[in-house]
Amino acid sequence: MSIIHDKENNKFTMDVDGATAFVDYKIKNDKMYLVYSEVPTSLRGKGIGKQLVEKTFEKLTQEGYKAIAVCGYVKAIAKRSDKWNTIIEQA
Repeated sequence: MSIIHDKENNKFTMDVDGATAFVDYKIKNDKMYLVYSEVPTSLRGKGIGKQLVEKTFEKLTQEGYKAIAVCGYVKAIAKRSDKWNTIIEQA
């Protein structure tokens, strides 16, 4: 499963089994605010949300963005990870 950065619509998307999980963001003061994440009901309980968020973190850092987690789920994933808790700020 690969992540796609849809800059036109300010979101990262990941297609899984014909459904799309996504993380929405807003850019303010040169920082990316990760404001909302959603995994379709048919994909829940399979670890897709965690994969989505971690791949989003990887993609945005590769592209040189600094990010702030606003969404509760995104915050939780960042906090639980030794790799991401120092890179992704908390709102």
